[in-house]
This record gives sequence, C-alpha cells and structure tokens, in this order.
Amino acid sequence: MTERGQLRVYLGAAPGVGKTYAMLDEGHRRAARGTDVVVAFVETHGRLHTGERLEGLEVVPRRTVAYRGAELTELDLPAVLARRPEVALVDELAHTNVPGLEHEKRWQDIEALLEAGIDVISTVNVQHLESLNDVVEAITGARQRETVPDSVVRAAEQVELVDMTPEALRRRMAHGNIYQPDKIDAALSNYFRPGNLTALRELALLWLADQVEEGLRRYREQHGIAATWETRERVVVALTGGPEGDTLIRRAARIAARTAAGDLLAVHVTRSDGLAGSSAAALEQQRRLVESLGGSYHLVVGDDISTAILDFARANHATQVVIGASRRSALLAALPGTGTGLAITRASGSIDVHVVSHDYVGRGRSLPRLTGGLSTRRRLLGVLVAVVLFAVLTPVTTTVRERLSLGSDLLLYLLAVVIVSLVGGFYPAVAAALAASLLINWYLVPPIHRITISAPENALALFVFVLVAAMVSRVVDAAARRAAQAARTNAEAESLSTLAGDLLRGEQAMPLLLSRVLETFGLTAVTLLRRDSEAPASTAQDGTDAGLRGTWTVLACAGEQPVARPEDADAEVPVGDDLVLALRGRALAAADQRLLAAFATQIAVAHTQQQLAEAAAAAAPLAEADRIRSALLNAVSHDLRTPIASAKAAVTSLRGRDVTWSDDDRQVLLEAADTALDQLTTLVTDLLDLSRVQAGVLTMAAVPVALEDVVSQALGYVAADAAGGSERRFEIDIPDDVPEVIADAALLERVVANLLDNADRYAPPGTRVRVVAEEFGDVVELRVVDRGPGIPDSERDAVFRPFQRLVDHTVTRGAGVGLGLAIAREFVQAMHGRITLEDTPGGGLTVVVALPRSTAVPSDDRRGEPLDAGTMRP
Repeated sequence: MTERGQLRVYLGAAPGVGKTYAMLDEGHRRAARGTDVVVAFVETHGRLHTGERLEGLEVVPRRTVAYRGAELTELDLPAVLARRPEVALVDELAHTNVPGLEHEKRWQDIEALLEAGIDVISTVNVQHLESLNDVVEAITGARQRETVPDSVVRAAEQVELVDMTPEALRRRMAHGNIYQPDKIDAALSNYFRPGNLTALRELALLWLADQVEEGLRRYREQHGIAATWETRERVVVALTGGPEGDTLIRRAARIAARTAAGDLLAVHVTRSDGLAGSSAAALEQQRRLVESLGGSYHLVVGDDISTAILDFARANHATQVVIGASRRSALLAALPGTGTGLAITRASGSIDVHVVSHDYVGRGRSLPRLTGGLSTRRRLLGVLVAVVLFAVLTPVTTTVRERLSLGSDLLLYLLAVVIVSLVGGFYPAVAAALAASLLINWYLVPPIHRITISAPENALALFVFVLVAAMVSRVVDAAARRAAQAARTNAEAESLSTLAGDLLRGEQAMPLLLSRVLETFGLTAVTLLRRDSEAPASTAQDGTDAGLRGTWTVLACAGEQPVARPEDADAEVPVGDDLVLALRGRALAAADQRLLAAFATQIAVAHTQQQLAEAAAAAAPLAEADRIRSALLNAVSHDLRTPIASAKAAVTSLRGRDVTWSDDDRQVLLEAADTALDQLTTLVTDLLDLSRVQAGVLTMAAVPVALEDVVSQALGYVAADAAGGSERRFEIDIPDDVPEVIADAALLERVVANLLDNADRYAPPGTRVRVVAEEFGDVVELRVVDRGPGIPDSERDAVFRPFQRLVDHTVTRGAGVGLGLAIAREFVQAMHGRITLEDTPGGGLTVVVALPRSTAVPSDDRRGEPLDAGTMRP
C-alpha cells in the first residue's frame, strides 16, 4: 500500500506577500538536496521575480481546455500522476477548475496527488478559507467566490505563514511588483488599504495561532502531559448564580486583559440529579455579562463542585481560577476543612487560585424550609391525620395491652408517625412523635394513667422511640420533598423542551413564548409591557402614593383582556431594564418562580432578537442606498470624466488660435465632441431612468407594439452608437405571424437596445448575435442569443443589480457602467413582463424577454410580478 504524501501550505494575508515565491524557494532547496521536484502548476501573474524563480525547475506542461469559446489552461493531473515525482508544487489551493475535469476544485486534485504518495507544496490566502469568507467580505467589501474548507488546510502537516507588514506590501504594490500599472491606484485605494491589510494580517495570525494551539493539544494528549503549560493566560471564573457573580466576572476579565491573548471562561457547576439549582435569571444575566466582556460561558455537571471546577480548568489549560470568598457565616467558616474555596485551593496544583472578596462575604445563606414549601392546609391535614390515627390506635393498643409487648406498641405508633410525615411534613410528624410518647406513657407503660415510668428500660425505649420517629420523619419528609421537586423539575424540563422544539421548528418566538406561559401556569392573560416614561412624583389626595409607575406600551400579549399596566396584574416579572411581564389569572407560588424566570429570560432574548431584526430590516434600505451611492461614485466617476474630457479637449482645440485647423481636422474634432456628448447623454439618461423607476414615478403607455419595429429601432440606436468604428453583427429572426405585444414602445426599444449592445460587447469576434421571437400561449418571448462567455448561475441575480459589471470574468470591447440589465429588468417588469437568463447551447448567454400578447390585458394587481403563461386575461 502506497504511503500517503504530506502537504505543506504557505498561508498569506493578501495577494503579493510572497507565497508563490516562498514555495518556489522551497522547491529549489529540496531539488538541491537531490529530491525529485516538479512544478505541477504555478501562476506567476506576470510578476518578473516570481517568473525568474521558475528557472531550473522541471515544469509539467499544463493542459488546455476549451470553455465557452475561450481556451483556458489547468493543472494536468494525469500527467503529474504519470510522472510520479517526490514533490509537486501546486499553486492556488482554492482555485476552481474548469467544468469537465476530474475534480471541481484544485484542493481535490491535490488530495489525489497525496493519495498517490506524492508530497505537495501549495499556497492559499486567508480570504479563501471557508470559515473566514464572510469576515473578509465585511472587512474588504469583496466576496471571494473561490474557497477551500478549513479542514483541508488544518490537515496539512505544515502550515507556514508568509508575513509582511501592510506598509511593505503597499510599497511592493506601488513598485509594480504585484499588479499591472493600470490597476495599482485602484488596488491601493480599495482592497489594499492599510486598515484592510492590517485586519487581514490579524486574521491570518489568529487562524494560525489556533492551528498551533490545536497541534499543541494533540501533542500533550499523545504524550500524556497533564500539567498546565502557560503558553497563554486562561482565566476560569466559577459562578454560583449568587449576587457576587458580577464582581467575580469583572475581576476575572481584568486579570485576563493583562495579556493581549488572554481568555476568559466562566463555568457554573450544576448537580447531576438536577434538583438543586441557582436562579436561572441570575445565571442568564451573568452569561450575557461574560459574553459582553469577550468571554465564554460553560455549564458542567458534577456532584463535587471543587473537583468539577478543577477538571474543567485543567481540560481547558487554565492558568488561573477566580472564586468568590465564602458567603458562609463566621461560625461555619471557622470549622476546619469546610468550604469549596479551600478544597479548590488545596487541589489546584500549578493553577493559581484567586479568592475575591465581595459585599456578601459572611452574610450566610438562608436554610431551606424544612416543610419544603408545603401549604398550611397540607400541614393542618397532617395534624388531622395524626389525631385520627391516634384516636383509632390508642383504644386498640389499650385493649390488647396484655397480649402485645411494648416494642410492638412502639412500632405501631412509629408507623403512624411516618404516615403523618408523608402527609404533613416534618413538623407535624415531630409533634405526632411527642404526642405518641405521651400516649404510650399514659396508657401502655406502667404505672398506667400516670406520666411516670417505673422501669428504666421503658424510659430508654420511649426515648429511643421519639428519636427514631423524629429521624425517620426527617428522612421521609426529605424523600417526599425530593420526589415532588423531581416531578416538578421533570415538568419544567418538558415545558422547556417543548418550547425549544417549537422554536427550532421556526415558529414565531414571542407569541409562542407568551402562549406557553399562559398554558403552563394556567393564566388568563400574559402581556409584555415596555415602560415609555417614569412616573411623576405625585401622591393621591389622601396623602398616599398614587400607585402610578409611569406610562406603558403593550408589545405583545396572549389570552383575553391584556394588562395595560403592571398595577393591574396579579403578578409581574421584570424582563429587562424597561420591560415587565404582567400576568393575570392567579397569584403564582414561590415554586413557580424558577420556571417563570427561565421563560422571562427567553422572552428577553426573543425581544432582543426582534429588535435586532427590525433594526436590520430598517437598515437594509439604507445599506442598499449607500451601496448604490458607493457604486455610483466608483462606476460613474470614470465614465463621466471620459466623455467630458474628450468633449472638453475637442472644443478647447477648436477654440485655440495658436493652431490653424483644416476642414477635415475640424470635422474630426466636432465628431469626437459630438460622440462624447452622446455618451454623456446616454449615461445621464440611464441614471435618470433608474432613479425614476426606483422612486416609482415612471410613466408607461401600454399599447399593442410590433416586435419587428421595436427591434429595428433598437438596431438604429446600436448602429448610431457604433459610429466610432465598432462592427455590429446581428441576425434577426422574427416571423411575420408573431403577434404584437402589450408594451410601451419607447421603453421596450430601450430594453432591446441595451440587450443588443450588451450581447455584442461580450460576443467573440466572428460570431453573430441572434434575435428570435416566438409565441407561447398568451406570451411572446423575444430572445437575444450570443456566443460569449456567459454568466455563472451563482451571479445571474447579481447582474440585474445596478452598477454590476463582469469585467472580472472576461475581457470586453468596452464595459459600460453596469446599468443596462438593471434598467432592462425594471422596464420589463413595469410592462408586466419578465426577463430571465439562460445558457446558450454550445456556450454563451440567452436573454429572454417575455411580454403579454396584444390580445391579453394584464391585471393591475400583478404589476411588476414575474409573468407566467396564462396569467393574462383577455
């Protein structure tokens, strides 16, 4: 079996840092050592110094592939596999191959070489990494269509960063060592701005640092190294959900911020049985604080808190742990060996432990209620059960006193005490145990009917009975409380699980959350209120507080009769700084507060998400307008300056008196000025038309129009534009029986002229642009067919946006501003038609304009919608 080859990748922050040059240097170094090295594919981009480094290395010839009328060169994978070198140099890891080759992506070609046992050295820029694609787009404004999965680069045996400062890279650009001279100014003022390059460099360094960190983790695991290596400060802060949490988080954040690459990790330990827990609302608030400070929040399960915290810290290679000083009372804190903080300090080993003081030190913790929150009715019921049981049991035991021993009597009364503890809890059971001891002393222990005990052993038995009864009652009461708590926790978990499932299925968050609160707690109305203003400082006439707390707005509600003010609710839960969840229907028990707090947290998150969505929706038109303005300035500035400069130069020359112009020269200058002004007029007209369409003030006169006349007029516009010498080649195929269409003749002429001009720009020399018309039911389709490079499916929506030009994909005979297709689509949709793009069989692009026949009149309510056959009515 062939051993898999090894991959080495040179990573760069931007084009021009020297990745390919470094790869060729490594190839020369290995070739000098006697290694069989070939250049499988290297793209020099016309850079002189890079091309010079190719000398002395064997180059595998590329293969030529015909695609859409053009000949492209690609890596010849079969030739490299047949050559079987030891090392292959393959440039541009993220490159997309021409369709029809062995693989879609070049990194897949490299995988084939590695599987064949060939070592590969390749290059990639950080903007081509899949995980950073959107980040790079946000920084530079340019989306990279060619990406490579991070896993491919991470799987490389070596990843080496080719680094260069932004200043040095810009100098290299200015010297012409990266791009051609005509592209330098645009590159320096756009993609290669100092801020962009600095951000890209930081991305590359951070990505590689994560890769190094992962390699270090694997090394430690392989060698069984458990000790902490302080390669980076990692601070773990332990949270209990108590009020001191905010203080601990901020203190830990300051410690982590002392180093540039410090990490902040917050951890909360919950018990494995899920019965004991802290306030969900408090923990959610602390989680948001941690994330706002750049940290991460983690939840771990463990019964031993100190062990769980230290296990988490060691697993994350933490260097420091921050815990709060104990809230235990002074008496409990004085006991030796007690407290989680002391246990963590003793077992921390090489991890530093910070015990942070806070305002709640020594204030103690409230003890749990022994009744477990049982109602007064339940406790009274326990007392009643005790009275009934003793009223029945005492006469029976008195009757059979001679036949039963004292031990049997004690067991019967103990059973009664246990039953009382199950019904009424601990306190009624203790009272029942004391009452049972008195009854046994009075009726069953000699001397009878006296509160005295003659035999010492009976006194001991009675004392042990009371003690055992109290202990058994405590255990039974605790078990009953735990069972009830477990049942309630299970119900809460089911409610939250159902809610999470509904949210994941895409249901509306806010209405769903309020409906769940309504159903879960059996309420009649749930309302989310927002405070609009504070209450005025006023009192009622009788001197009491007026009870008003400001003005409120109902944001969402569920149920009947929504609450307009918190004062009108039976219960209220704060959701945020100015938000309150008002409940109507019944007063909620304290046991309901935990689940209600979880719902309130989710409602706060849903409200925040809703606000962000509304803000994003409101900002989208502004962002689009800003994008269009930026595109207008970038695209139109050159196209405006060029005809203005030409006209200005011609007029200035004609007005000059230092040169005597012949009639022919004067005619040439006048024609140049006239042509430039025509170009300027066309550009301004397009911009005005686009603004009229976007403003909704475009007027249209829809009448029957013959396509043959429209195409002829459009060809006249194109021919006039071709006066500068550009040869136009069109083939018109419009049958005589094609019916007229309902359209505005002037607008349709503009549409066809734009499409013909666009098709001719991209059509290869020697080919003809065909114009075909066909009838399909109530629709007539006009097709403009060219044999140019076409448009990829992924970009067909983009070309209809204003200021989109395909100069990046093909060399044209003069690219326009990028308004032609945008205006064409707007005009066609205004005439109740549709415009679509299709592939031309054999290569090229076909633009299809579908319009209603003259025998069909479009419905007003379908204006601007895409037209389907049969949608027009006669």
